[in-house]
Amino acid sequence: MLNPPAVVVRALHKYGAAATLTAAGIRVPDAYIAFSNRTINEGNRLTSEKAVHKSAIGTNGDRMAVIDAGDLVAPHIARRRAFIQEFIDTGAERPFDVRAYVVGDRVVGAMKRYAPSDEWRTNVAVGGEVEDFTGDLPEEAARFAREAADALDLDYAGVDLLCRDGEWYVLEVNTTAGFKGLFEATGVSPAPYIAALAIERGGGRVDPDRVASLAAVLDDSVPECKPSLDPEPEASTTIGYTERVTVSAGQRAIEVIGKSDTGARRTSIDLDVAAEIGAGPIVDTVRVKSGSRAGRQKRPLVEIDLKIGNRWRTVTASIENRNHMTYPVLLGRDILDGYHVDVTRREREE
Repeated sequence: MLNPPAVVVRALHKYGAAATLTAAGIRVPDAYIAFSNRTINEGNRLTSEKAVHKSAIGTNGDRMAVIDAGDLVAPHIARRRAFIQEFIDTGAERPFDVRAYVVGDRVVGAMKRYAPSDEWRTNVAVGGEVEDFTGDLPEEAARFAREAADALDLDYAGVDLLCRDGEWYVLEVNTTAGFKGLFEATGVSPAPYIAALAIERGGGRVDPDRVASLAAVLDDSVPECKPSLDPEPEASTTIGYTERVTVSAGQRAIEVIGKSDTGARRTSIDLDVAAEIGAGPIVDTVRVKSGSRAGRQKRPLVEIDLKIGNRWRTVTASIENRNHMTYPVLLGRDILDGYHVDVTRREREE
């Protein structure tokens, strides 16, 4: 077996993987992790002016944010441990990084990934554009990529690199890196090289020319032998005027009664509820017109996880003081999308 499960589990934890790479003498951005709001905000906040707040386990650049030195952050993102990492600023007009795909002891392909306009993340999943870099990959970068995979005991991996002031850094090592972006940039699919490595490890032999010819085609079809999965029971698509919901932001989850409001674009939660579930960091602010107060109010926005029935959704909710209102959570169209609201159905406090 290539990339055994135990190895993958260890490598998936980005902070732990970075610590392993550092111990192996591989250059990585400085990082800091803490387990409480106080320690992550009052401890070592790195020396760089900017940092990246990211989940310790995550893919596709999901929920990462660039923060300034004084910004408050949370030790969790969507119920997962989070950490802060030095932001490597190369000064490039258009941000990019390099992904090198390592299989065994060789780099089978490399690409530059350019961030889309008004974005700093280069992930293809967020619209990043790719360009072949295989022939231009410096030997130091290729060596770092191979050594990073080896240090984490990975048989194959997508290694993300960045160069600043002539020095290469390993940003992340991805155990589940996709093939499509690399194939689009280089015309090379890593899949046949991975299969060849597995055959050789099992004592078999492969034809290198056959591997190369297969690598020129990306076959992402679904095998006919794939077992069928029992479909999950359909979640109810009807929601009441008031509904019992669970809200969470990582530290804890609580159950409250929420009111459906199809006239509200955004879900909002009470200040006390936000504090109780540990909501944060603040990702933005919004000005809204309050029905109970004159003028427009500025409210902070935070990401929360909200469960209706057996379905969890992540939304960016506004925080307001709802102490003078009956319900601590208002369900806006961002969470009601896909539901039918039955105004005759009402949930009552026990």
